[in-house]
Amino acid sequence: MKMPLAAVGQICSTASMTHNLHQCRLLVQKAAAAGAQALFLPEASDYIAHNASSTVSLCRPIEKSEFVLGLQKEAQTHKLPINVGIHEPTEGGKKVKNTLVWIDERGEIVKGYQKLHLFDIEIKNGPILKESNSVEKGKSILDPFETGIGKVGLLICFDLRFPEPSLALRHRGAQILTYPSAFTIRTGKSHWETLLRARAIETQCYVIAAAQCGAHNEEKTRRSYGHYMIVDPWGKVVAELGGEEDEKGRGLDVGEIAVAEVNLGSVEKVRREMPLLRRTDIYPEIF
Repeated sequence: MKMPLAAVGQICSTASMTHNLHQCRLLVQKAAAAGAQALFLPEASDYIAHNASSTVSLCRPIEKSEFVLGLQKEAQTHKLPINVGIHEPTEGGKKVKNTLVWIDERGEIVKGYQKLHLFDIEIKNGPILKESNSVEKGKSILDPFETGIGKVGLLICFDLRFPEPSLALRHRGAQILTYPSAFTIRTGKSHWETLLRARAIETQCYVIAAAQCGAHNEEKTRRSYGHYMIVDPWGKVVAELGGEEDEKGRGLDVGEIAVAEVNLGSVEKVRREMPLLRRTDIYPEIF
């Protein structure tokens, strides 16, 4: 039986939504031509601003966002579901929501998840990034939902460092976990692949991690690691692209996709042959 294909894309978002939409449209076309049943795009695909105030001022409601409306049209045209990270305004308008939406093959937004964990870091002589200056943290986990490639659980970037939400999604029936991201180069080099493989192994799920890659402005004050990956439930990397400071000698691979089969039979096989029977008489179950 032919397995469904997941496509994952890598871009370098700037402060221009028009530019970013153009990048994503090309990825949609490539994914459709490859026969994919879903396309996964990075966190903050609509824009990455120069600073916190610009992050807020650039934000538009979904129904008025040229980026979101453009991708909805692409999904409808190519009959291709798209999972993409965007910004949404908060009710008071003082911050934004870091949101991951699922656009179905009709071009309709049917699911949305707001990032739980915010990345606040200030390293001496290193990167300073305080997401909480402009972003409102999410308040709940979204239950996994059925798609053409399996039951998907949505998480975003810094959520990757916390096993609890992924274990909760696994408990609720997830077969695939997403981590669209914009990892810094330093943390990416040290932890990106290790964390992705760990989440796959401990949840026995496919992990799909679309990535931002490269410098997001001319000053190069914000750069992302890249190296998007698809990891199978045994922890094997089955698709991967290059990125910043790539030790394997590859380029940035911006504007590229990779596809991989999603074998739900493999998910069940791994879970059957490596049963993880938790001692909930000793410690609480994660729901």
